[in-house]
Amino acid sequence: MALQTVLTVLAFMVVSFAVQGLSHFIINAKHFADIGFMRPDPILPMGFAVMIIQALIISFVMINLWPNGATIMQALTVAACFGLFLGSYIALAEPAKYAAPSIPAWIMVEASASFVQFAGFGVLLGLIYRGSPAT
Repeated sequence: MALQTVLTVLAFMVVSFAVQGLSHFIINAKHFADIGFMRPDPILPMGFAVMIIQALIISFVMINLWPNGATIMQALTVAACFGLFLGSYIALAEPAKYAAPSIPAWIMVEASASFVQFAGFGVLLGLIYRGSPAT
């Protein structure tokens, strides 16, 4: 496995856990506590598995789009595309399926967390793939 792929997985896990952890357990704790179907103790290994899978896919895309290295702007674009893809489902489809206490609050919390998560990750992604060939 290429060093860049390992770094991508680690960066994605750190940023995702930091942003989503702060959102779920500190900043928006009341919002999530009001959701009746939320687990009081999430199953973290399942969340880690998802982060690893997502980061591997993003790394695959980066390596195949820019085998000779990418700019931070290109990495931010990839991160934004994945963020919009994943975040739109979480922000819009989930409150359409579940009995969310407040749909506008759900959209605001999830969309803002997704934005921060993928913007921060996009910068790190750009630093990881910056101007050096994928190995």
